[in-house]
Amino acid sequence: MAWLLFSISNVQTYTIKTGISYVNIPEQKAFHPLQSDTVNVRMKLSGWKIFLKKLNPDTPHIQVDLSGLKNRNYIVFTNQLGYINRQFPVDNQVIGVNPDTLFFDFSKQTQRKVPVRPLHNIQFKKQYGIIGETKISPQYVTVTGPLEDVANIEYLETDTIRGTQISSDIRTVAYLNKHQKNNITIYPTFAEITIPVGEITEKVVEVPLKVENASRYTTVRTLPSKVKLTFLVSLKDYNKWTSRDFEAIVDMENWAQNRVQSLPVILTKVPDYCQMVSIEPQNVDFFVRR
Repeated sequence: MAWLLFSISNVQTYTIKTGISYVNIPEQKAFHPLQSDTVNVRMKLSGWKIFLKKLNPDTPHIQVDLSGLKNRNYIVFTNQLGYINRQFPVDNQVIGVNPDTLFFDFSKQTQRKVPVRPLHNIQFKKQYGIIGETKISPQYVTVTGPLEDVANIEYLETDTIRGTQISSDIRTVAYLNKHQKNNITIYPTFAEITIPVGEITEKVVEVPLKVENASRYTTVRTLPSKVKLTFLVSLKDYNKWTSRDFEAIVDMENWAQNRVQSLPVILTKVPDYCQMVSIEPQNVDFFVRR
């Protein structure tokens, strides 16, 4: 017991792995870090705090001041220990970082406008759903950084918008996800997202079947000649969509190549924000006259 009390009260050196991000990035300079985005931080902690950290391991994050890159291509952690210590509790004393020096490769900086794509994971109340186009403001943002990095960015996603038991329109601000690319900047850093939500209901229409790739045959007749489509649609658009807004086909190539006994029904045209529930039948019989 005495040994245990001595151990947990004694100050020891403990190493933790931390992620790094950058602040005070020099303007008009684009850079590539030449090492990993994690470092090992050596700290002086009591045995009790070390015990608690081992019980609840985590990966902390530290910020690195890049203002020194204005006149050199490396940053020395030894010169930033005071700044790093201010990012931890007072009784967590940082005494060193490995590696102690970070090196950077500079390249030409460029700008590009890319579209914003909102991500969402939303659970709706029963008989509610998205009933229209999601509005994004701004639709495009400016990305600035190294040419080779910016050229590979086709779009930027927002942080995931979440909600449960939703029954009305969603209006929120979502920050853009840089996907851990610390050497690019984004302006603006967020977008206003509006998702129209409303009550939905089932609707049933009968759609005539079209036969494709049948020119080599005299006639092709399907049984049945129509299929019944059941789909979800918003109440306000219930009378808007009719059978003319859908298209269902069967493809004779399936029979010509594989000699299938029945042909699967394929939907080639469905209005936006109509969610299919069922197709009856999903496969149809057919007669061919050569």
